[in-house]
Amino acid sequence: MAGDAMIAQASTFASRVDLLFWGICALSLAIMLLVGSLVLFFAIKYRRGTAAKRGPVPEKVSREVEIGWTAATAFAFVFLFWFAAVVGTEQFEVPEEALEIHVVAKQWMWKVEHPNGTREIDALHVPVGVPVRLVMTSQDVIHSFYVPAFRIKRDVLPGRYVEIGFTPDRAGTYRLFCAEYCGTDHSRMIGSISVMSQADYARWSSARPQGDSLADQGRLLFERMGCTGCHGPSAQVHAPDLAGIHGRMQPLDGGGFVRADEGYLRDSILLPRKDIVAGYRPIMPSYQGIASEDDLIRLIAYLKSPEASNDRSTTAP
Repeated sequence: MAGDAMIAQASTFASRVDLLFWGICALSLAIMLLVGSLVLFFAIKYRRGTAAKRGPVPEKVSREVEIGWTAATAFAFVFLFWFAAVVGTEQFEVPEEALEIHVVAKQWMWKVEHPNGTREIDALHVPVGVPVRLVMTSQDVIHSFYVPAFRIKRDVLPGRYVEIGFTPDRAGTYRLFCAEYCGTDHSRMIGSISVMSQADYARWSSARPQGDSLADQGRLLFERMGCTGCHGPSAQVHAPDLAGIHGRMQPLDGGGFVRADEGYLRDSILLPRKDIVAGYRPIMPSYQGIASEDDLIRLIAYLKSPEASNDRSTTAP
């Protein structure tokens, strides 16, 4: 595939990872050469039979060398730790306006769903220069989403939402791997990511078969599963307000707060007694075994959407 090798840098994140990698390699090589040269020098100078002067090193020199070496290595360690932490956290700092795409891993494929309802299997198309946020979960075992050309890798866990972000900056087609052994056909769990110009991506997206958006599908599912029976405007049940809930801090029964992110919304559907909102009775039934991972993606997309905030028929599932 074009631009496929590890040498390729196809995201804004890749260059910083490579800088860190080669910087550590260069520093390690420099230290190895310095220590090796000193060992070789002293081995030759003080070999048996030479007239080199022997004796204890002056205390002042010994102290200054020891302090200087310790300070230099400590500074190098702190600097590398700081730089690696900055680079490592960059992939999780995704702009709010990023293109959000949902990924479900299962033995042995990657299922991808775009906001407009376009679906892909073992493939992902994204526009160049646009930040992308992947919200991922696994349907069975632990997988790992790995794109060498983007220098990104993220474990995808069952029963939990994880996310990763990147901004592709080079058009081409790049390989996608599962980097966590996940069963018999693990080696075949591969795919491709196509980075297209924004004009080509718009044409590709419009030419693909599209259904309702994820949010629209979630709204229909919300109604079909009977959530409006408890949370509609005419419902008699006292339930938490879900309008604009995503990202909001929820007060919990017994004290404390929790942020209503994707994980919280998922748990509220499957494990409603896990985090009970203060002032409400734990009467919501669990949808474990009723709502599939695809259903959860649609429901959460709806609860995160402006439609849910404007639709007063939703106040909590």
